[in-house]
Amino acid sequence: MSETESRLFPARPFVGASIAVIRGDRVLLAARANAPMRGVWTLPGGLVEAGETLAEAALRELREEVGLEARVVGVLSPTEIIDRDAEGRARHHYVVHPHAALWQGGEPTAGPEALAVRWARLDEVPGLATTPGLVGTLTEAFARVSALEPVL
Repeated sequence: MSETESRLFPARPFVGASIAVIRGDRVLLAARANAPMRGVWTLPGGLVEAGETLAEAALRELREEVGLEARVVGVLSPTEIIDRDAEGRARHHYVVHPHAALWQGGEPTAGPEALAVRWARLDEVPGLATTPGLVGTLTEAFARVSALEPVL
């Protein structure tokens, strides 16, 4: 059984962490390489491993998926993704905890979990096929970063 198949019709939701890495007026997006939602633009992220904090999971996934380094500056509102079958059963159920972060170094490259990567302005995102709630998460991330006091 593949990892994707083992996540079908779960007994409880899976906990994930993602990361909105902001660099100037752009945020890093990755096109999903795996189902569900293959090819859809989203934030780098994945499942939290036992013993790992949400922020640690987000940073690990960022390194694994696209090879970047970032500094987490805040936790954002969680997103629930529930995909139901024709009978209404939860085929997939994820609770994803996104984080706002500032880019620290590296240039993104698509790894095995990302078909492509790109830096996008917030006003470009509504024109893309994205995961549910992404625009709201990004709006919150940009607000969190803009509220930071400038470093002297």
